[in-house]
Amino acid sequence: MNHLRSILTLACLATLATASGAQGTGITDIMRAGPRPAPAPTTAPRAPAPNVQRSAEYIVALVNSEPITNTEVQARAVRILRDNPEAGRYSRQELLRLVLDRLINERAQMQVAKEQGIRIDDIAVDQAEQTVARNNQVSVAELRRRVAEEGLSQDQFRRELREQLTLIRLRDREIENKIKITDVEVDQFIRDQRGGTNAAIPPNINIAQLLVAVPESASDADVAKLQQRAQGLAQRARAGEDFTKLVQEFSDSPDRASGGAIGIRSAERYPPLLVEATQSTPVNGIAGPVRSAAGFHVLKLLSKSQPGSSDAVVTQTQARHILLLNDAKRTTAESIAKLNQFKQQVQNGTSDFAALARDNSQDGSAKDGGDLGWARPGQFVPEFEEAMNRLAPGQISDPLVSRFGVHLIQVVGRRDAKLSQAEQREAARAVLRQKRIAEATETWAQEVRARAYVEMREPPQS
Repeated sequence: MNHLRSILTLACLATLATASGAQGTGITDIMRAGPRPAPAPTTAPRAPAPNVQRSAEYIVALVNSEPITNTEVQARAVRILRDNPEAGRYSRQELLRLVLDRLINERAQMQVAKEQGIRIDDIAVDQAEQTVARNNQVSVAELRRRVAEEGLSQDQFRRELREQLTLIRLRDREIENKIKITDVEVDQFIRDQRGGTNAAIPPNINIAQLLVAVPESASDADVAKLQQRAQGLAQRARAGEDFTKLVQEFSDSPDRASGGAIGIRSAERYPPLLVEATQSTPVNGIAGPVRSAAGFHVLKLLSKSQPGSSDAVVTQTQARHILLLNDAKRTTAESIAKLNQFKQQVQNGTSDFAALARDNSQDGSAKDGGDLGWARPGQFVPEFEEAMNRLAPGQISDPLVSRFGVHLIQVVGRRDAKLSQAEQREAARAVLRQKRIAEATETWAQEVRARAYVEMREPPQS
């Protein structure tokens, strides 16, 4: 069964998106701060998980009197084994112990989120579900069918999406604003980078892909035929044909209109499958085809550089937005309806986006017609950036719900540019913030666990 690479999986990984070093206090500044898990394309199909049989239901632990059952531990273990073959190196009891430990941590953190009144509404969960579907290059209906095949009811899937979004929101609140990176630390990082002592820092890469999709119902003969098609397209690209034109003509990916470029970002924010496939590929070289759950990918490495270096190149986007805050006067649904009205007015030519932003947007960019300037990857929270990156210049998004309110986004332009000296410093600050927040998150999780009353009952059993 094809693996679903969802934010459920991503939220459990150590990989964090690149963050900016902005320290402002306005909403526009807050939007730019903090590393978050970033959505990624689907990965290669996984081997079937070993059979884990459920035994009778019973409580294995209490977290502040809230139970964790043996069934919960077993279900999570099955999914980990299915999605992460490396987990097979653990013995069954070791795996169950690690799973129980993770569930205890999550349960304790969810209780803190409840105490703080953090709530994720249905519209945010809807958007998360749509993001999962897009990242797996399937429709929402197909996503739901696959979720059911993997043994999750629709209610359970949405509940887990809501829980992971809640935990992300909590971790942002508890950790992000406490992280400060000094100019001295930035200076040292840049010196180390130029001296070659920061080799462990992942490079920034930009990969373009041509996807030959493989339907879920494809027979072995169909797969072989599609693989042959992908190999032929890879050969044409290696022979010197324009990769962008090949993508626009033959790719099955939604990003084909833009030439298949995924965008410049840290290698940590790319799917491991694509990073590994282009590891030894020179810039402008062709790799693949490589197989994922979506199909066969032919890849072109467009650029590769170290963050903060003098020759670093990034894809910058100039966007503007209208933000309506969530407050007692207007519900999320009412904000969405209002922004849909604005979008229709702009598309009909009866209103100007910048004028609407000046008159209606509820953040600091309103005075500039909603203009957010030229932004590099990682400056905005991931739900905003993911929506922005799907837009071609001139396009307007559907209303987007974020942790700040509801946005309407218009992309003005996009360019690949070398970083200025100031931007190099901010890129370096972002890398340092990412590392510091990862460390702080681990410490914070341990502190939350230590404050919770945990009563261990009977150990989980297969």
